[in-house]
Formats: sequence, C-alpha cells, structure tokens
Amino acid sequence: MFRPATPAELAEAVELAFDYRGDVTLTLRSGEQVTGYLFNRETACPQLVLHVFPEAGGTRLIAYADVATIAFTGEDTASGNSWEAWVTKKESERRADAQRAEADARSRGHL
Repeated sequence: MFRPATPAELAEAVELAFDYRGDVTLTLRSGEQVTGYLFNRETACPQLVLHVFPEAGGTRLIAYADVATIAFTGEDTASGNSWEAWVTKKESERRADAQRAEADARSRGHL
C-alpha cells in the first residue's frame, strides 16, 4: 500500500496504477475502500479525477484529492506477456494449424 505524501507522488502513483493491468484498491480520505480497475484518469481539467470499474459493477469517478492510499491488489493480467511470448505463441499456433491442414490433405489423398 502506498500513501502519497505530495500531489506529485499521487500523480506518479496514479500513472503506475493506470499502467497496471489488474485491480487496485483505493482507500479514500473518508475511510471508504474502492477496489476495481482504473481505466482512465483526467489530468487536463480543473479537478483531477480517476475513472474506476469497481468490483461491484458500474463506473465511478474519484477525485485525486480524495485518495489517501493506493494498493495494487489484483493480479496483473498481462504479467509475463511480453512481445516475445506473444510471437512464440503465434508461431506455435501457426505450426499447429499447418500440421492440421497437412493431416487433412493427406487424409483426402491430396498429398
């Protein structure tokens, strides 16, 4: 759990939470906790806000000023999914498709 001490630290933590592909738990200054997926943030408007898909459903706007702590509580669904892993998976799928097509052609007597 991270408790930002300055607006700059909060802005940095929000950016990290936005890049995180799992749920975060926000503890608000009121003591309320909101767990969900942070899908957007507005930084170019007078009041900075977070857009969250809470676990309970719907969407929720939360002012940066209301955030006391941020915790990365959900699994990052893209963890370990690098470009290299994607390429390896796609190459494997293509080889399997080619083998199936070859076996099908052989069964029909085309090869």
